[in-house]
Amino acid sequence: MQQSIKIHPTAIIDVGAEVDGSVVVGPYVVIGSGVSIDSGNVIGPYCHIDGNTTIGKDNIFYRYCSIGSLPQDKKYNGEKTYLQIGSRNTIREFTTFNVGTSQGGYTTLIGDDNWIMAYVHIAHDCRIGNHITLANSVQLGGHVIVEDWSVIGGLSGVHQFSRIGKYTMIGAKSALKQDVPPFVLCGGNPARPFGINLEGLKRRGFSEDVILEIKRAYRIIYRQGFSLQEACHCLSSYNYKNQDTSDYIKLIVDFLQNSERGIIRS
Repeated sequence: MQQSIKIHPTAIIDVGAEVDGSVVVGPYVVIGSGVSIDSGNVIGPYCHIDGNTTIGKDNIFYRYCSIGSLPQDKKYNGEKTYLQIGSRNTIREFTTFNVGTSQGGYTTLIGDDNWIMAYVHIAHDCRIGNHITLANSVQLGGHVIVEDWSVIGGLSGVHQFSRIGKYTMIGAKSALKQDVPPFVLCGGNPARPFGINLEGLKRRGFSEDVILEIKRAYRIIYRQGFSLQEACHCLSSYNYKNQDTSDYIKLIVDFLQNSERGIIRS
């Protein structure tokens, strides 16, 4: 561990921890022996970082975060498991991230450039991508996958083993019990689809032609009475105008073909 005047004198850092000298460590922070923290991080007051936790560069942890604690899983039997956090994440107050379990690949993963608001819980073996927004009090059960550029509204809960596709938008107070395909706008308890995430796609620079084809794909999946297999066949057999559109439709088809819990329905 490198010594630094940026470490508050009330902080407790185990001698086995690896903390870069540029890291700012606030009052009453506790950092355990299995923790590795790269450059540019800011650790707010009263944070507790424990377990076999690796943290990338330039993250901001606000006060009272609990990072790397043991999984809330009765099957966990003390095996060595991990939490990996990427770079440039903003992690607000009272968030809780757990390490993984042997049943879920041993590792909980959180990517880069995410905005994670207060009271969010990310359970064991979750895989969180990049550029994701989790609003206040979002609760993710174990083994949940959230893919890039998704937004989950406040007070929403996601059932274990569910998968949230890219560019989705989930309304506040939603209950997710099944998978949400890419580009879908949804909400409610249980969550149901309400079209595509049009505003989000515009903000991300999607062209009008691509958006029209994504709308067409949504109608095929949700409005024409097809089974998932029939919808996938219809989407795959169409001759798209450009490679970008073809790639995005393939993203949808791959998601549907690999869904284990089934997708949300109207």
